[in-house]
Amino acid sequence: MFDSLTDRLGDVFDRLKRRGALKEQDVDAALREVRVALLEADVALPVVKELIDKVKETAIGSEILKSVTPGQMVIKVVHDTLVETLGGEEDPIMLPADPPGAYLMVGLQGSGKTTTTAKLGLRLKERENKKVLMASLDVARPAAQEQLKVLGEQADVATLPIVPGQGPVEIARRAMQAAALGGFDVILLDTAGRLHVDEALMDEVAAVRDVSMPLETLLVADAMTGQDAVNVATSFNERVGLTGIVLTRVDGDARGGAALSMRAVTGKPIKLLGVGEKLEDVEAFHPDRIAGRILGMGDVVSLVEKVAETVEVEEAEKLAAKLKKGQMDLNDLADQLKQLRRMGGMSSVMNMLPGIGKMKSQMAEANLDESVVKRQEAIIQSMTPQERRLPKVIQASRKRRIAAGSGTSVQDVNKLLKQFQMMNKMMKKMGKMGKKGMMRAGLPQMPGMPGMPPRF
Repeated sequence: MFDSLTDRLGDVFDRLKRRGALKEQDVDAALREVRVALLEADVALPVVKELIDKVKETAIGSEILKSVTPGQMVIKVVHDTLVETLGGEEDPIMLPADPPGAYLMVGLQGSGKTTTTAKLGLRLKERENKKVLMASLDVARPAAQEQLKVLGEQADVATLPIVPGQGPVEIARRAMQAAALGGFDVILLDTAGRLHVDEALMDEVAAVRDVSMPLETLLVADAMTGQDAVNVATSFNERVGLTGIVLTRVDGDARGGAALSMRAVTGKPIKLLGVGEKLEDVEAFHPDRIAGRILGMGDVVSLVEKVAETVEVEEAEKLAAKLKKGQMDLNDLADQLKQLRRMGGMSSVMNMLPGIGKMKSQMAEANLDESVVKRQEAIIQSMTPQERRLPKVIQASRKRRIAAGSGTSVQDVNKLLKQFQMMNKMMKKMGKMGKKGMMRAGLPQMPGMPGMPPRF
C-alpha cells in the first residue's frame, strides 16, 4: 500500500534534504510535485488542496526556512499534516459496556464484508477476550450464510444457526435474542451487499440498524476501488450513519488514495485495515504509523508488535544462545521461516523498516520474494530429522533426493546449505564480539529473525 506515493515523495524529499538552505520557491516547487503525486495516488482533489495549503502555510514560515535542517523540517511538517488528515490519533473499535453489543457490518457486494466479519470476530475473541456470536443477514447472495458458518468454524467463533426463509430484520432480531440468552459480549451482523448503492439496500440496512441499535456501524470498503470507495462511504454515512470504516485489500493497493481521502471526506475514522487473506490479517489503523510508511520512515512500532505476537520469548532466547555459539540447525531455520510467514511475509516486514524504499530495486534483483521462503521451507521439509540436525551428512545422493522431494534443483539445495553454513559462521563470530560488536557490525538484535533468506 502507498508504494507509488512513497517512491514519488521519497524522490521529492531527497532533493530537498540535499539543499543546505531553502527558499520559498524551493518549497513551492516541491509541493507542486507532492500535489501531483497525491492526485496520481487517487487522493480526492479537495483533500489534496487542503493538505497542500496547510503544509505551505507552515513550511514557508521563517523559523522553518532558517532552521539548521530546513529540508528535514519541511518533511516533518508534511508528516504532521498527513497524520492530521488521516485522523490524528488511533480510534479503536468500541467495546460494549453493557453486553451484548451489536456491530453492524455494511458495504457493497465484493468488498470483503463476510471475511472481515470473521476477522473482526477472531480479533475480538483473541485480543479482547470477548465471547462473540456472528450472524449472516445476507439472504440474497447464494451460500452467503454458509460462508460465514464455515469461516466461524475456522476461527472457532460461534455463528447463529441458519433458519431458511427468514428475512434480514427477523434474523437480526433473533440474533440479538440469542446473544442475550447465550451470554455473548458481542454480536456481529453481516448484512447483504449490492453491486451499487440503491434504495432497497439502504432501507434494509436502516431497518436492521433500528432493530439492533448497533454500538458500531462499520463500512467495509475495498481500498482498490479508489475514489469510488469514498463515494460509497459518503452515501452510507448520509443514509445509515457510520461510526467507522474498515479498508480491505490494502495489500493489493499500491496507491492508497482511498485511505487518505476517507477520513477527510466523511469525517469518520478508519478503524481497521485488511492486509491479507488469512483470518489473522487485520490491523488497527494508526494515523501516525501510516504517515511514517507513506514518507518512507517505516513503522518499527508495528513491526515490534508483530514480532511480539508471533515469537515466543523463551524460544527466542534459546535460539539466541544457539546463534551465539554458531549451533543453529536447519530445524531452527525452518522455525524462523514460519515466523516470517506468520508476520506477513518478507514484503510485509520490509515495508515496515525505515528507508527500505531505496532498497526495493536491489531486493527485486536479489529475488527476495515470498516464493523464496516457500522454496526454502520445501527443501528443509524434504530432509530427514537427522539431516536437519546434522546438515554435514547431506552428500550428493541425499541432495538429489531432497531436490526431487521439494520440487527444486540440486543447485537450490546447495545454495541453501552454503548460505546456512555462512550464516552459522558469521553468527558465531559476532557472538564472540558481544552485543556491542554485533551492533557495530550492523546486526539488529530482533528475536525470531536470524538473517535474510538465501537467494535462489
